[in-house]
Amino acid sequence: MSEHPSASPPATSGTPRFDERLSVPFWWYLPAIGVATLLGAEVHMGYPGIRSWIGYAITIPVFVVALFWLGRSRVRVAGGELQVGAARLPLRYVGRVETVPKERKQEALGPELDPTAYLLHRAWVGQVVRIEVTDPDDPTPYWIFSVRDAEGLAAALRR
Repeated sequence: MSEHPSASPPATSGTPRFDERLSVPFWWYLPAIGVATLLGAEVHMGYPGIRSWIGYAITIPVFVVALFWLGRSRVRVAGGELQVGAARLPLRYVGRVETVPKERKQEALGPELDPTAYLLHRAWVGQVVRIEVTDPDDPTPYWIFSVRDAEGLAAALRR
């Protein structure tokens, strides 16, 4: 349960040490547009004239925006803190960093998961990282979240 001391004071501006957007795979947009088009076709068959295009005009943008919204979460190390989604943790309270491989993810998110832990899971990202919180005033024992480049995140947290 040790903290990772910083060799130099954290930067308050400039480029982040680590920045990753947990976006959905690009190919997901194609099936989403296909399903939205099918739903729009259902409306198209029921209404004549200009009203027939309302289904397409609504469903396709809604599906695209929904996928974009699902992939808007970020994992960042910048300005002396770790930011995962909307949550922030000062780097001085980052303890042990453990990469949970894809094969053990179900255990880590199921029977091993502490109900008071902070969780940000994205099913399309293979591995998760568990970070111990060393703040004595924080009731959260650890954060567990999806990240594609776990080694890059661990290196950024060690700096």
